[in-house]
Amino acid sequence: MKYLNLRLLKAGLLSTALGLTIMARAEIKSQPGQQQTDNSNNKQDSLVAVNTVPDSVLRERLAKLQKDVPLTYHKAVQSYIDYFTFRKPSITKLMLERQPLFFPLYERMLAEYELPDELKYLSIVESSLTPRAVSHSGAGGLWQIMPGTGRDLKLYQDDYIDERMDPVKATEAACKYLRDLYAIFGDWELTLAAYNCGPGAVKRAMRRSGKGSYYTLYDNLPKETRGYVPQFVAFTYLMHYANDHGIFAEKYEYPIPMDTVQITGYFNLETFAKHSNMSLTDLQKMNPAITTTVLPTHTNRYPLRVPRQQYAYFASNRRVIMDSASRIPASMEHILLAHAEAVQYGDEAKKDWAALGQNPLAKARFEETPAQETVAASEKSPKSINQSAEEELADNPEEDLEAVVKRRPQKQIYVVRKKDNLGDIADRYNIELYDLKRWNHLRSTTIHQGQKLVILKEVAETHNERLADQGTSKSRKKAETVAKTKIYKPRYHRVQDGDTLWNIAQRYDGLTIDRLKKLNHIRSNSLRLGQKLIVG
Repeated sequence: MKYLNLRLLKAGLLSTALGLTIMARAEIKSQPGQQQTDNSNNKQDSLVAVNTVPDSVLRERLAKLQKDVPLTYHKAVQSYIDYFTFRKPSITKLMLERQPLFFPLYERMLAEYELPDELKYLSIVESSLTPRAVSHSGAGGLWQIMPGTGRDLKLYQDDYIDERMDPVKATEAACKYLRDLYAIFGDWELTLAAYNCGPGAVKRAMRRSGKGSYYTLYDNLPKETRGYVPQFVAFTYLMHYANDHGIFAEKYEYPIPMDTVQITGYFNLETFAKHSNMSLTDLQKMNPAITTTVLPTHTNRYPLRVPRQQYAYFASNRRVIMDSASRIPASMEHILLAHAEAVQYGDEAKKDWAALGQNPLAKARFEETPAQETVAASEKSPKSINQSAEEELADNPEEDLEAVVKRRPQKQIYVVRKKDNLGDIADRYNIELYDLKRWNHLRSTTIHQGQKLVILKEVAETHNERLADQGTSKSRKKAETVAKTKIYKPRYHRVQDGDTLWNIAQRYDGLTIDRLKKLNHIRSNSLRLGQKLIVG
C-alpha cells in the first residue's frame, strides 16, 4: 500500500460515472409513461449513495477537520475516499483496529517536535501501519524510510538489525525529516510530496511549472506522488468519519506490556522463546527491528523487548535461559538462519555456486590488479616470523616448523577503488563478509574510494604450493577434480513475515533475485512463511 497509482484514481472516477449513468437512464425510462413508482426512485437514490460520497458533504467535513495541514478537496481525494469506503472498506477497518498500537507513540513524538498532530495519518499511507513493510524501492518500516536516508538519520542497518523497522526510532527519525523538509518548503502539502519523492523532485516540478503550490504543479510531479497527498487527505477523513459510512473496528490491537533485557554477544531468539515460555511471534512483533532470529557475536547491549507477563519466569531462570540462547551452534560458520546441510549439487547448481565465489581478478591483466600493500601482521620480517614460529613449535613438538609458519596470520592492506563494494572484496579474497567488517570495525557495508581495509590471510604457502599457484598443469587438473566432487555447505534464510524475494536478495551481498530463484528452483515470486531458501 506504499503507493496507489493512477489505476485507483481511474477506478474511483469510473464508480462515480457508473452511478450517474444509471440515474440518467432511470430518468429517461420514467418520462414516457410516468410509470416509475416511488419505490424505484428510492432504490435509485440509494444506489447512487452507495457508489460515492456527495462532494458537498466532503467539502464541509474537510473544512471542519483542517488544522495546520491543508485538507483541500480534489477529484483525486473524492476517488480515494470512495475507493476505501465502498470498494475496500476492509482496509479502512483494519487501519481503525491498528490505531491503538502506534497512534499514542506518534502523538507524543509529534508533540515533542512541535509538528501537526494530523501527520500521524501519513504512516497509514506509507505502510498501512505495518512495522516490517518494505516497498519495491527498498523503503522500509512504518514510515517507509529509504536505506540512505535512514543512515543519514542515524538509523543503524546491517544483516541482523534494521532500525528503520523499530517504531520508536523510526518515528523520531521521520519527525526530524518532516521538520527539515518543512523548513525547506514552508508548505505542508509540498513537504508531504517531498517526503514521498524527495525534495529534489519537488523542486524540479516547481521549476517546470513555475508555480509553488501542490495542485498547481500536480501534473509535473512523479505519478506515484500525485496520489500521495490525496491519499493522506482521504485517510484523515476516513479515520474521523468511517463510522458514518458503516465501517467499524471490531478487534482493536494494543501494545503488549513489556520489559527489556540487555543482550550482548550471540543470541538465538527461537531458543530464548522456547526456554522462557514466550511466544516467538510476540517477540518478533515487539522487536521488528531484528530482521532474523539471531543476533551476531558483536552485539553490544541490545535492548530486547519481552512480554511483561512472562518476565517473572525468565528472571527466576535467567542464567539457564541466557546460557542456552547464547550457545553458538557448531555449524554456525556455514549458516545464517537455519541448520547447515551437506548437499551434493548437480552440474547446473555447481556453475551457480562457482559464480557466487568467483574471483573478479582471475582473468585480469597484471596492470589491472587493484593496488595493495602486504605486510606481516606483527610487522616483522620473514626471519622474525620464523623465529616466533620456532618458539611456538616448542609448545607443540609434534608439528613441523613449516606447518606452524603456514597457519600464522598475515595482514594485507587493500585500498578501496572506485565502484568497489564490501561483498566483492570479501569474495575476491575468499573470506567472510562478517570477518572483513570485524577486522575493520565496520558497522555497515558502506565504504569509500581510497579507504584502507585490513585483510587477514594465512601466511606464505610451502614451495610446492607456490608452484601450484603459478599454474602447473598437474595442479590445475587436480583442482578441477576436487571442484567436481566438492560437497558444498550452503547458507540458508528462513522466510519471515513480510519477506519478499527483493528484500531477501538485498540482505545478502552479491545475491540477485534471479540467482536466488535459480538456486532454489523458484518460478514465481511467491514465498511461504517458514520456507527455507539457499542464499549463499
